[in-house]
Amino acid sequence: MEPLLILISIVLYFSVIFGISRLSSRKADNESFFVGNRKSPWYVVAFAMIGAAISGVTFVSVPGMVAGGSFAYLQMVMGFAVGQVIIALILIPLFYRMNLTSIYGYLENRFGISSYKTGAWFFFISKMLGAAVRLFLVCAVLQFLLFDHFRIPFILNVAISVAIVWLYTYKGGVKTLIWTDSFKTLCLTVSVVMCICYIASGMGMSFAGMIRAVNGHDFSQIFFFDSINDRRYFFKQFLAGVFTVIATTGLDQDFMQKNLSCRNPRDSQKNLIVSGILQIFIILLFLVLGVLLYMFAATKGVTVPARSDELFPMLATGGYFPVIVGILFVTGLVSTAYAAAGSALTSLTTSFTIDILGGAGNSAKHVTGRRKRVHVAMAVTMGAVIILINLLNNTSVINAVYVLASYTYGPILGMFAFGILTRRSVRDRYIPLVAILSPLLSLVIDLHSEKWLNGYSFSYELLIMNALFTFAGFLLFSRKETPANSILHA
Repeated sequence: MEPLLILISIVLYFSVIFGISRLSSRKADNESFFVGNRKSPWYVVAFAMIGAAISGVTFVSVPGMVAGGSFAYLQMVMGFAVGQVIIALILIPLFYRMNLTSIYGYLENRFGISSYKTGAWFFFISKMLGAAVRLFLVCAVLQFLLFDHFRIPFILNVAISVAIVWLYTYKGGVKTLIWTDSFKTLCLTVSVVMCICYIASGMGMSFAGMIRAVNGHDFSQIFFFDSINDRRYFFKQFLAGVFTVIATTGLDQDFMQKNLSCRNPRDSQKNLIVSGILQIFIILLFLVLGVLLYMFAATKGVTVPARSDELFPMLATGGYFPVIVGILFVTGLVSTAYAAAGSALTSLTTSFTIDILGGAGNSAKHVTGRRKRVHVAMAVTMGAVIILINLLNNTSVINAVYVLASYTYGPILGMFAFGILTRRSVRDRYIPLVAILSPLLSLVIDLHSEKWLNGYSFSYELLIMNALFTFAGFLLFSRKETPANSILHA
């Protein structure tokens, strides 16, 4: 695929994005940036959330995953949908009742300032690393497809990418993201559907023939119940999906910022349940695409790359299909990656400004100035982390994202679970120690699990174990009396 054509596709996409940003950020203030003035229509947020949950990692990596995991990932996505129902029924009413801008304000009210700061810092580390991994993947693909042609170094590629993300989010924040994420959802859905159609057509398949071929393929198995030691075992994947989405959506400032922008709790609940169900069908499309890509490679005698992440980019842009497939791939990849990075940048700015630096009692003008400075600092930090990841990268990107989440979101999940499920107060000063020791203990067990646990190998359910250690640590440093200032139990 010609680099000039790729460049034109990217420029056209961002022309639309900046147009949306300009329109949506009119008369924007701090309330617009942080929670979208709490006026977002629930159905727009639901549509936007589908795209928000699907990053460039998903777009590139999920189709390639079918070779090693078949459709097992769908078991985890089913868990995602159940997790979103739990978020809707338990967390949404709580956060609206407390009128929170940052959800980590719950931890301060429930436990104290050390717990509050610990939750905010763990979110910061989790989101910064996760967002950087996701944007790194796209920068790497664009380096190969575009920037190498113009002899632009990777560092400048990263600088341009981060600058674009900063530009379209610096004023409108969440108010802008709701609409840009909606456009992203439209782009990625159209992209994956059209890619499936063109690839099936290229192999001479009708729609019915494609369904039969995919259904009969060895890679199309969804459910795995044979061995608990298998990483694809149903209950490991499903339960990991439930708790992962509770931690990485319900207890993540990035996603909850959008959910809390709805007019009221009921609208936010509808948005979560609808988007959770629709996400199953979107991920299924990516898995179907993956089977078709491997079938095409086998039919045409194309050598499959060693890294599964490279299969879709290689076939889509390597001249194997009509040019439109390459354009759709680039559009889908860019829309998922940059929107996810913009969303992460906004939530990092919000949490760092409110939770870590503290904004209570300051004037709106002071908060605005601080927020803008933090926004720039977050963009620079994200760029630096991406460059570091480029130097260290040696693993499947989507696997790295979920492994990271298991270690960094586990303490957050454990903290919120203890606050919601018990009426005990904690010795707040010991909480940072508990939050640090829990992932370290999880790491030790994970490294020796096959030896210590009869061949058992942890998958993404490592998050649950990490949260349980945090919960146990809270229990160890807790007292029986009910906190007088507990919002949940008031």
